[in-house]
Parts: sequence; structure tokens; C-alpha cells
Amino acid sequence: MLAVRDLFAHTSAHWGRYSEYEWKTAPDGNCYLLPAEKAKPSVYDPMKDPHTLVIDALEIGMKLFRRETESELKRAIKTFAEKYGLLGIMTALPTTPDFIGYEKVYLPKNPFLRNETMETADYINLFFPFVQPDFRKKGVESVWNTEDKYEIAFAMTFQTEPQAKAMTFMRNYGERYDWLCKLFKDWAALVITTQFYLDDKERKDTDAVALYRKSVAAFDGNAPTYHIELRDKPTLVWDFHSLLLDIRFLLCLLLTDDQTPLRLCKYCLKQFIAQNPETEYCSDACRNNITE
Repeated sequence: MLAVRDLFAHTSAHWGRYSEYEWKTAPDGNCYLLPAEKAKPSVYDPMKDPHTLVIDALEIGMKLFRRETESELKRAIKTFAEKYGLLGIMTALPTTPDFIGYEKVYLPKNPFLRNETMETADYINLFFPFVQPDFRKKGVESVWNTEDKYEIAFAMTFQTEPQAKAMTFMRNYGERYDWLCKLFKDWAALVITTQFYLDDKERKDTDAVALYRKSVAAFDGNAPTYHIELRDKPTLVWDFHSLLLDIRFLLCLLLTDDQTPLRLCKYCLKQFIAQNPETEYCSDACRNNITE
């Protein structure tokens, strides 16, 4: 199997982030994370270090399982956002990231919204709890305006990609704390379940194995799209229109890697990239501790 870095050597995964984020409580009582007023933006490529991206996301999920305090969780999520940006939930949930071109947003089964369809403007407003964007829509035609020079720069940077992607980098775009926690915890749960499955499979506990298989079968989501570009040769280019989809797809690839899979250390329970499928500990120290 190709290494994750090589498999996605050609992507459209460039993502935006701000230098600082803050937590704010909306009028409806929900807490949102969004860019701080004077934060500076930048664009980066998450695929330059995919292993660290996934492991950092999983660490937040593990904090949730350890029942760390809300203040610690908010600090960790804020630090993650300042390193990688928000997850882009708005573009990840609908059946297509081009949903702005439709009269309605179509939503597959997800843990946040029960509606199968929503008016496009109503859906967008879920992610702008304080100041709604200057967004106007008539049929399939739509336009959003901004005078913020950084937001304009983001729009120009991602002008060949879905319009909603650039909107997720607006200063008033935010993501709910409870939704973020749910995503991070689900990713960690997938890793934990996979590790339990491997352990109980080795012990030939067929009942437990069957339960874990059903649990993992419930973990699904939108797949990235792809296209071909004619560069120095015909090249397959993967399209990631949200950091959420990027992390989820990378996580699945790392868990199923035949050579250097993602594992949980049997001693400290820390997630790590194993040097081979038989590796059970993240370090010599953990291996020595378990045998003493």
C-alpha cells in the first residue's frame, strides 16, 4: 500500500486558518468557536504532515473520553483551530459542497441535523450565529459580499472551488462547541473500537468481535471527489473541501494501512503510527514498563 503522504501527493486540500480564535456564546445559548476580531489569516496544506494532523485531532477525542474539564477541552480545541483552522462543518454535511447552487440543501444522515432538506439561506445561517453574511440568493444564482480584505483574499484563493468553502473562512463563521466535541470523540471512538477488535480477535472472543464490527459499520460519511489534471502527465487530484473530510478520510486510511498503521499503545493508550503491524507500544519505555 502507498504511504498516505504519497497517496495524496496531489490534492486540493489547501485550507485556511486564523492566528487566533475565541469562544463566544450566541443568543440561543450555544457556544461557538470563531476567529478573533484582529486575527491574521493564512493558507496552508494539511497534507504536508497528515500523521500529526490526525493524531492531534485524536488527542482531543481522548480528552473527552478522559472526561477532562470543559475549560481544558475548549483550550485544546482552540489550540487545534489556531494550528489547523476550523473543520468546515458547513461544507462537510451536505451531499455536495456546491450546495449554494441549489434551492435547498440536501443532508444525509448526520448526528447534528435531523432535517433531510433545508432552505439554503437557513442552513448557512446556522454557522453565522452573530452576524449573518451579506448573502443573497435567487434560484440557483447567489452572491455574498464582504469588505474585509482578508475575506476577499480567501475568496480569490479558492475561486475555482465551491463558494461555500470560501465562506467558511469569513470572520463571522463559527462552529458549535458541542458539534466539535461530537466529531473529535467519534474519531477517537473509532480508533479505540478498532484496537479492541484486534485484541479480542486475537483472543478469539467472537461475540465482542461481532459487536465491534457493527459499531464500526456505523462510521461513514461523504467521500472526497477527484478529477484529472493534465500536468507534466495526466494526474489524479483529490478534492477535499473541508478539513473534517480530510481528517476522517486520513484516519480511515491510517487505520487500514498494512505497513505503518495507526495504533493505541497497550501501556499508555496514546495513539501513534506503528513502524509495522506487529508494533504494540509507542516507545521502548512503555514496552519496558508493561513487562516489569
